[in-house]
Amino acid sequence: QVQLVESGGGSVQPGGSLRLSCRASGNIFSINTMGWYRQAPGKERELVADITRGGSTNYADSVKGRFAISRDNAKNTVYLQMNSLKPEDTAVYYCRIYAGQDYWGKGTLVTVSS
Repeated sequence: QVQLVESGGGSVQPGGSLRLSCRASGNIFSINTMGWYRQAPGKERELVADITRGGSTNYADSVKGRFAISRDNAKNTVYLQMNSLKPEDTAVYYCRIYAGQDYWGKGTLVTVSS
């Protein structure tokens, strides 16, 4: 079994920053792509950013220049540094990895409000 544990969510004022972490554990041979998705109330889940094992990154247009994804392959961990947060970034953020199949975390809530 594979478990994904997310942390770092919370409440922040507009313009603030948060850093999300997601660590994968269990029966993992090799993780290919790691990524973050989010789902706001009443909306579909969408890609925020992902990163390949080699370090190639991909971002949603709405977060380019504000968010940065990174990973530590030795720790099976992916990070999402979120800066200049806006109210529209409010959502549940989910970690996703591909290691032979897709695995999803349970999500962590990010609330941006004054």
